[in-house]
Amino acid sequence: MIFSRDKSQMCNNLLQFAHVYAWAREHNRSVMSMRFSYKYKGFFKIDGTNLVSFPLYLMAKYAAALHILPTASFKRRDCDHAALEQMMLRHRHIVVSGWFVRFYDLFEKYKPEICDLFTVNERYAAPVRQRMAECEQASGKDVLRLGVHIRRGDYKEWANGAYYYDDGVYAEHIQKFTTMFPGTECHVYLSTNDPAVRPENFRISPDTNKLHIHLLKGNAIEDLYMLSQCDYIIGPPSTYSLVASMYRDVPFYRMDKKDVELFRLESFNTFNYWFRRINDL
Repeated sequence: MIFSRDKSQMCNNLLQFAHVYAWAREHNRSVMSMRFSYKYKGFFKIDGTNLVSFPLYLMAKYAAALHILPTASFKRRDCDHAALEQMMLRHRHIVVSGWFVRFYDLFEKYKPEICDLFTVNERYAAPVRQRMAECEQASGKDVLRLGVHIRRGDYKEWANGAYYYDDGVYAEHIQKFTTMFPGTECHVYLSTNDPAVRPENFRISPDTNKLHIHLLKGNAIEDLYMLSQCDYIIGPPSTYSLVASMYRDVPFYRMDKKDVELFRLESFNTFNYWFRRINDL
């Protein structure tokens, strides 16, 4: 049994576990997510499978602490990846931890299974679909959805605030996006951890009845599903918007800089493209 362990936030955990899951699938090994065995419960389809178990989580946690179970630690960017993989192959039972565990080719091979495992529970998905339909009920059939991830909170300090953009930066990007699809009715869905955000802050000038801006104020899992249902996603470097793009390969523009001049239609790319560049900032 491989016990996948990590810390940090939900989507970091999801991607780290998915790497280990893909490796285990390729080598006909059993795997269990320690993190999802007790946290983020009820959000995803992975709950109720043998990939999560609170009793096994407790056993593995204390066995690793007592050095009964070996640990392959991928916690450093410069870790010896090949040596750690050999360690995983040698041991029948092992804990695998650390953000830098990477098996990109295998992740992509088993990506449909990973997306299925992390399908959002209908209890959260259905209300979001209904609210989005209500937002668009007065529109025609051919509408375009843009998901905008506005990350604040911890981003004021992370990377010295390099990706802590104000409302004006996002408004400029929304305005430019509308010019890429002239005449198209566009519904913009805002996802944010900033309670001060207001839809009216992102209206473009001159105002147009072809642009509609919505703030559904969902929780983290509801907003993740909402973004995944959009046609395009923009946002600063974050695994949250990256995972949202994963489910349907929604074209994603990662706002590495606030300069709107860098924002072009050809700058959108797939999940696989950005996933392999997750640490290139």
